[in-house]
Amino acid sequence: MARMIASGTKVGREEGENSTARAVRAMFAEITPRYDFLNHFLSLGLDVLWRRATARALGEVLRRPGSVGLDICCGTGDLALALSRFSAGTVIGADFCLPMLARAKHKGKRPAVHFVGADALALPWADSSVDLIAAAFGFRNLANYAAGLEEMRRVLKPGGTIAILEFSRVRSPVFGPLFRFYFRKMLPRIGGWISGNPDAYRYLAESVVKFPDQDALAARMRKAGFVSVRYRNFSGGVAALHTGEKL
Repeated sequence: MARMIASGTKVGREEGENSTARAVRAMFAEITPRYDFLNHFLSLGLDVLWRRATARALGEVLRRPGSVGLDICCGTGDLALALSRFSAGTVIGADFCLPMLARAKHKGKRPAVHFVGADALALPWADSSVDLIAAAFGFRNLANYAAGLEEMRRVLKPGGTIAILEFSRVRSPVFGPLFRFYFRKMLPRIGGWISGNPDAYRYLAESVVKFPDQDALAARMRKAGFVSVRYRNFSGGVAALHTGEKL
């Protein structure tokens, strides 16, 4: 049975989307120095493979001459850089956490990649202006998922592609319980010890548990007006790539 989809992530002591956004921004700013290392270390390097597979899956759109691909909640820019390897146009990475963005700019010195400060719930692009909009492990942190999908749909051109790579549900009766034990018990301790911010990695585990599973997210994308919605599991469902198109 699909998990009930939440309206958005909740973090911080105060109520409201603005409060959540401020808490998310501050949390990611604090863990920026160890963010990349912990991503690769805690996932055993699988996060790199998942982003590469995502970029390959979106290659048909990216290879169109003059295409514009937008990576929202781009963090330190790994997905944007992966997308740029297939792009015959321009790739833009956007995030509202400036320390993360500064690291992305340092890593992403490629002519076809640009990094800009932007809130995923209020994107500074015109309606129907980009060919592809993607998010890797960032959509889950939005304070309002429905508003995020609507904003993604707004900036997409008709026929444009949406792609969301996120942690999801492992359904294997053997691997599933083992993974959940690691993710909920071990990962927060290891991440907190290395980063110096145990709250951030407790939040990571809790936010994944509350995030909609594969079928629930696909249903929400369809409700938001996307068609041809499908998903592909990575590593047995540890992560899943959802794609769809704007009518």
